[in-house]
Amino acid sequence: MHKISAQKIIATTLQIPQDSAEIIVNKASAGQEFFDNVSLETWLNERFLPNIVLIDEVGYAKMCIDALKILKSTAATDYGSSRQRDLGQLWGDMTRGYLAEYAFILFLQKKWNIQAELGHEKGELKDYLPSDIHKIQKKLETLREPKIKIGIKGVKWNGIWFDIQGAQFHHSDIHVLVKVGTSRDHLFAYFKHISVFKDKVLKKGIELGVLNQKDADILFDNLPLFQSIPAYIAGFVISNNQYKNLDYSGKKGRKNFTINTWNGEIKSGDLDSIKKIEKINGKIEFEGIKKFAHDKGYLFNVGNLLWEKKDWEKFVINPL
Repeated sequence: MHKISAQKIIATTLQIPQDSAEIIVNKASAGQEFFDNVSLETWLNERFLPNIVLIDEVGYAKMCIDALKILKSTAATDYGSSRQRDLGQLWGDMTRGYLAEYAFILFLQKKWNIQAELGHEKGELKDYLPSDIHKIQKKLETLREPKIKIGIKGVKWNGIWFDIQGAQFHHSDIHVLVKVGTSRDHLFAYFKHISVFKDKVLKKGIELGVLNQKDADILFDNLPLFQSIPAYIAGFVISNNQYKNLDYSGKKGRKNFTINTWNGEIKSGDLDSIKKIEKINGKIEFEGIKKFAHDKGYLFNVGNLLWEKKDWEKFVINPL
């Protein structure tokens, strides 16, 4: 199977634009989820498509409101940087993160008929950090607390790295990565869907005389449409694994070295060590992102995540 064929299947199946499907396939390749035309077909049919869930309007609304509830108590800086986000951007980012968590509980229900509840109640951060899943209910059981702690992180379609900073890695037993298919205008699309623009914003513009009906209609039509949001449960890692030191690979250029796989702990001085090992005079950079905002934690490319059904059942579902 060639990339173009895979892109067409993804675009048709998920009802997304062709360019989004192209990003999905290209980033899966960059993240080492597949390596050639043969493994591309395996990735598509055995890993990607079976691990897709769709978040409908109800799910989106719940996560959007949950994010709004704690918006004022959340730091406005980008994690790992000093850049300030405005309230709208912060709300959108938090909603995307909550959508990743919601996608995972849909995944549990779809694959194993497990009902789960998220921990989005107000409370101290220390009470909620270790596990995003707060209650579960397996077949013939009553609702109870899970026996393992599961952390869930969401990234966009173009994410190829699972980056867990500092000591956070050992706060949870399992870390799950979810790729969420939201565009940067997902809040605008939802507001259009529930008539915030037509019945409030644009209507006010007409009342104030700054818009006529024709202009208001054009503006409304140009706003993005809300559709069910696809999410890909890309896989997970186990916190108590014995990871090797400097478990990486990459490609050497004329002067620089690009890391395209990493599997385990990353710490200060590692890149200098790689520079010596690879005998590089130039830069050591990571595929796609170039560099991270920290040098202490755990890092995995998506291709190194566990994802097969037997892995889910052995390390997540049975212990849960």
